[in-house]
Amino acid sequence: MISEAGFIGLGSMGLPMATNVIAAGIKLRVHNRTASKAQPLLAAGATLAATAGAAATAGGMVLTMLADDAAVESIVTGADGIAARLGAGGIHVSMSTIAPATARRMAAYHADHGSIYVAAPVFGRPDNAAARQLVVCTSGPAAAKDRVRPILDAVGRAVFDYGEDPGAANVAKLTGNFLIAAALEAMAEAFTMAERNGVDRVKVAEMLGKTLFACPVYQRYGEMVAAKRHTPAGFALALGLKDVELVLKTGGDARVPMPLAAVVRDRLISGLAHGRDQMDWSALALGVLDDAGIKSS
Repeated sequence: MISEAGFIGLGSMGLPMATNVIAAGIKLRVHNRTASKAQPLLAAGATLAATAGAAATAGGMVLTMLADDAAVESIVTGADGIAARLGAGGIHVSMSTIAPATARRMAAYHADHGSIYVAAPVFGRPDNAAARQLVVCTSGPAAAKDRVRPILDAVGRAVFDYGEDPGAANVAKLTGNFLIAAALEAMAEAFTMAERNGVDRVKVAEMLGKTLFACPVYQRYGEMVAAKRHTPAGFALALGLKDVELVLKTGGDARVPMPLAAVVRDRLISGLAHGRDQMDWSALALGVLDDAGIKSS
């Protein structure tokens, strides 16, 4: 039974995830660059760690939900990094979407300090996180995964294991994010074709979401793309670009050409160039409207 843990990263995903960990009866030490974001957790019984390192205790457990590879590496390494603080038997559960190569490098760094790295990236948006409906991919040492399983069950509805390679779970996560991005591009093109031919794009999205493509991605994102509604951002466009660039790097390292990923990457870059950085990554669909000469609002 896990009685306490550290949690670093209280953004739109981390905050509801940490809330569910506390609800499962696990006492948390929490840290976030903007300390005020921890206030709801402190009211629920968490304690505030002044630094990321202070969220870790010898032989304990720390969960991280951070924006990118650099953020993960910055809290793992160094004299006050969590790897040194955790020490022998300690476990770092990394729930961020990062490069498989970064995960393997962090696992090696932890091993050098006697601690253990478990990859556990998640699928889902903030409301899924709040409802404990995330899907978790995991990889790492079997005994460590068994030990952290109660925490993974506290934040998600399903856990899928990809073996001991610390990078494997992140490969699986990137495949899913690539498919979502590709679906966004496909839906944007299809619905814009419908609109240009005088057919209600929202009705087309509703029909497809109930029949041929009756699945969450086409239903939820389909409604957003069809309605041209991309705020508030559940997953920011810049983060989408980061993930698609990770897809291209991971594919390139394995000598797998991914031309569709390159198309989507350019859509996301164009969206940022158009000042859409505060929008959801589904706003890549607005680029199709731009190309078709249709105003997005």
